[in-house]
Amino acid sequence: MGAMRTWTARSWVAAAALAAGLAMAGRAAAQDEGPVSNLHFVVVKDFNGKPVKNAAVVMHPVNGKGKQERGGMELKTDPEGKTGFDGIPYGVLRVQVLAQGFQTYGQDFEINKPEMEIVVKLKRPQGQYSVYEDHPDDKKPDDKKPEDKKDETKPPNQKPQ
Repeated sequence: MGAMRTWTARSWVAAAALAAGLAMAGRAAAQDEGPVSNLHFVVVKDFNGKPVKNAAVVMHPVNGKGKQERGGMELKTDPEGKTGFDGIPYGVLRVQVLAQGFQTYGQDFEINKPEMEIVVKLKRPQGQYSVYEDHPDDKKPDDKKPEDKKDETKPPNQKPQ
């Protein structure tokens, strides 16, 4: 019975990928059947270069004004951190990569070659900055270097006794 569930889940993923592919192909046809690219993504950890499996790679077309258009597609990386899609129309594509335990990655890419590989290096989340915590490395505006400090008990231009 477990094998039946696995096959059913895979068939849903395949059907969703096929539907998304047809939607993207329809979009390419609507654009006067211009050139298309085969995109390959590799998602790795920034700190050691190891692959990130099951990361979501979200692609959105971007119009000439830099605005994200409706529609788009989500892919998942395999155990080697790889995924890809054939038939992406030339132009600007906004790519976001999300994976549990990593910062969200986002960047616009100019798709202009028949074959393109995009390597994404995901970083670990950074600590949040809070004004309510002490930050010993931060300098305060009234901090002075020891050589800049003067004896403030004596008025200026007065000789020490």
